[in-house]
Amino acid sequence: MKSTPDRPLKICMVASEVVPLAKTGGLADVVGALALEFAKLGHDVCVILPAYRQVDALGYRMTEVARLSVPAWQGVVDARVQEILAPPLQVKGPGRLRVLAIRHDPFFARPGLYQEAGRDYTDNLDRFAFFCRAVMELLVYFGEHEGWRPDLLHVHDWQAALCAVYLRTLYHAQPSLSRTRSVLTIHNLGYQGLFPPEQFSVTGLPLHLFTPAALEFYGRINLLKGGLVFADLLTTVSPTYSQEIQTPEYGCGLEGVISERKHVLHGIVNGIDAELWNPATDQYLTAQYSPSDMSGKARCKKALQRELGLRSVKGPLLGVIARFTSQKGIDLVIEILPDLMELDAQVAILGTGDPLYEQQMRELAERYPEKIAVRNAFDEGLAHRIEAGADMFIMPSRYEPCGLTQLYSLRYGTVPIVRKTGGLADTVVGYTPRALNEKRATGFSFMDASSASLLTCLLLALSVYRKKSDWQRLVKTGMTQDLSWARSAAIYLQLFHDVVTPEGALEK
Repeated sequence: MKSTPDRPLKICMVASEVVPLAKTGGLADVVGALALEFAKLGHDVCVILPAYRQVDALGYRMTEVARLSVPAWQGVVDARVQEILAPPLQVKGPGRLRVLAIRHDPFFARPGLYQEAGRDYTDNLDRFAFFCRAVMELLVYFGEHEGWRPDLLHVHDWQAALCAVYLRTLYHAQPSLSRTRSVLTIHNLGYQGLFPPEQFSVTGLPLHLFTPAALEFYGRINLLKGGLVFADLLTTVSPTYSQEIQTPEYGCGLEGVISERKHVLHGIVNGIDAELWNPATDQYLTAQYSPSDMSGKARCKKALQRELGLRSVKGPLLGVIARFTSQKGIDLVIEILPDLMELDAQVAILGTGDPLYEQQMRELAERYPEKIAVRNAFDEGLAHRIEAGADMFIMPSRYEPCGLTQLYSLRYGTVPIVRKTGGLADTVVGYTPRALNEKRATGFSFMDASSASLLTCLLLALSVYRKKSDWQRLVKTGMTQDLSWARSAAIYLQLFHDVVTPEGALEK
């Protein structure tokens, strides 16, 4: 049967984290929001993740739906499958969203998702190979016992990439999966799932797949590469990033593999949860505001200054919310902060990461206690208050597949200052007088990953900030952008329909 855009699809999404159940980064936000959007649009969606300890700690009601005997290198391993009845992931409307957790406590009932005390779990290959194999066994079970056969198997990042490999190899003869197509979404190519070659038997795959044409990568196992080779369709989280990862600078060694499959690669910009991130209704804020009434933003700024111990000044308050890593350009921020302190500006910084960067940030905050505030924590409420209270947001990433915080900033009228790379290039239109007059400019951008370029861009932003009418036009243009998931979901679904049609079965 030909698939048309109005035909409901059965979509199975497989990921290692999903909001609000388990999260370490933006992957969880994207999977949770995208699954909800697909279901709201009338599709039959099933999301599968591991049953981590932190999932149990949330206290949502769970009901067992299946018991599986999962083939593994050490023999058959039992797993239970539980449906999680989480209100944030329940849909009213024509579609359906089921959220299922694969339970095997020896692998997943641990303090962390992937690591503990900063060190990866040594058995991560065992854990996620088992997870992917259990997903495939569950889909066979559903096909045989419930008649539910997915049109699309949508897998995310290296932790789920083996599902795409298994679909084409170990499970290619399963009748219930014969029409299923696979899609791999790359959220960050820098994380690939690399393991020693002597562990290849853990995957359960035949040894002939440990070659440069399949999962071998400079003598090591590379799970993400397996997904890149075997998935029917590849997507990543912005058009610019989809081009960048085909180059040696951003390809992380996989640029050749990606270039060979560029005909099935698509870049789709992420959206945001427009209900959760809405300054007009945000309960984390002292005052709410909207493009038609911005008075609450000034109150949010004053409240944030009080909360962080910063003195009240007329100059701009700059926000930074990021992992303290070189990828995020935190070293560039640290280098320019003394220069910024010579100006009438303040900085509110939230994040954790490299201990050296954390220490340097704290030292600067101690040196300028009324102008720099640093909080080394994960604090959802404070993140919302910084987005609302800041005038500008600094995001000088060396690479950024998509980025979400610059989208939150646009939504909250906090002008983003970004390096022109990946999703930052696709979502922020840099200021020029012409772009401002044409109501296209939404922020400021620079090219070189250097502190000098960042400082020059900030000085331009500060000069425009002093021109209140120009600044307000910039703010309102950003706030009125369509940042919802609806547009992105429509692009995904068109690709899904294309790939499940007989004529859309893509050349491998």
